[in-house]
Amino acid sequence: MDSTNQLIFICGLLLCAAIFASFLSRRIGAPLLVTFLGVGILFGEDGPGGIVFNDVPLSYLACSFALAVILYDGGIHTPMKNFRQALRPAVLLSSAGVLVTTSIVALGMWWFLGTDPLYALLFGSLVAATDAAAVFLLLRQQGIKLKPMVANTLEVESGINDPMAIFLALTFTGLILAGGFDGMEGGVWSVPVGFVQQFGIGAALGIAGGRLLTFFYDRVALELGLNPIFALASGLLIFGAANILGGSGFLAVYLAGLILGNHAYRAKQVVKQFMDGMAWLAQLAMLLILGLLVTPSKLIADIPEALLISAILIFAARPAAVFISLAFEGFSWREKLFMSWVGLRGAIPIYLAIIPVLLGVPGNFFNIAFLVVLVSLVLQSTTVGIVGRLLKIGEVAAPETAEPGPLRRRPPDCQPGRTRLSLNG
Repeated sequence: MDSTNQLIFICGLLLCAAIFASFLSRRIGAPLLVTFLGVGILFGEDGPGGIVFNDVPLSYLACSFALAVILYDGGIHTPMKNFRQALRPAVLLSSAGVLVTTSIVALGMWWFLGTDPLYALLFGSLVAATDAAAVFLLLRQQGIKLKPMVANTLEVESGINDPMAIFLALTFTGLILAGGFDGMEGGVWSVPVGFVQQFGIGAALGIAGGRLLTFFYDRVALELGLNPIFALASGLLIFGAANILGGSGFLAVYLAGLILGNHAYRAKQVVKQFMDGMAWLAQLAMLLILGLLVTPSKLIADIPEALLISAILIFAARPAAVFISLAFEGFSWREKLFMSWVGLRGAIPIYLAIIPVLLGVPGNFFNIAFLVVLVSLVLQSTTVGIVGRLLKIGEVAAPETAEPGPLRRRPPDCQPGRTRLSLNG
């Protein structure tokens, strides 16, 4: 009984501490994601909190649940008009861009560090996904308004590039465990078949699930308080079903949220407000758990390698991915350069690094992924305003005092009505 009460107390303490820390970070301009991770570290085994937490399977389960909620909420709050406008460049960034990022990071690791090609490709896939939610948190803090097309592209990219990074991470992990294509069932053809299966099933179930949800809400009048609970349960149902059938649950839940969020029904505002709160809770829980998993004293040996990978990622891989993917999409060189610089990494690389650890692949994936994310957030977040002004991207307005929601990736000039802005990863 005492241990149960202590666990409840610790959970409440962690959440309250993270919320209070977010208030302080807003006042001093510190990156919000770093603040949440920092709270987890302070309460961890190397911090004053002294909590020893190393349950990798539980962490993966909790973070998968949290990421599903975050992406579902992101889809619900994305206007369909903006999704369609930015779909083509966002898809290019989320597919070709992720592949280019993965390849260049892997090439750099192989060339400079002599890393085995498969391990290098796995590392590249872990850090390939961006976190546009973190970008818009910073843009709002610094009062930078992006042009609609740039903002929409970054938003949609962040919603649909996670499944691609997850697919690549799982593929390269499987290849390492199998000893190459020869050891995999289906050989080299298993990769394209798996890609079609993941994204085909994920997209089909997401669209079908979203349509069924709108059909239900049009015809069934639930008690008002049950509507948001049913919406959340349905999103998790779609996510789980897609994964069980071999598809991408993250893509499915994002598309289902997109369809539901753009449909008019009686309880829509209640559902959106509830999901906003759930997304914040998921974001907090995910970052706190990842922070607790980190042991700072074990990071020191990995700092040189992480700094090299960060440099390759920030100064070579992301710019190449943007300029190659968007070569014929009508963006100016200034816009593409800005989009290259604001390709921040958030919680997703740290979450993905749990996969090879969980499956028994030897390597310091988690520590390096954490350090790469830390470098990306600190370096790019502190200079994004300067870069935006030097490139004359968007307009400068008075910074907002209210903190946006975790996945309201919409800058203030791109959404009608009350403006409300994740993470992902």
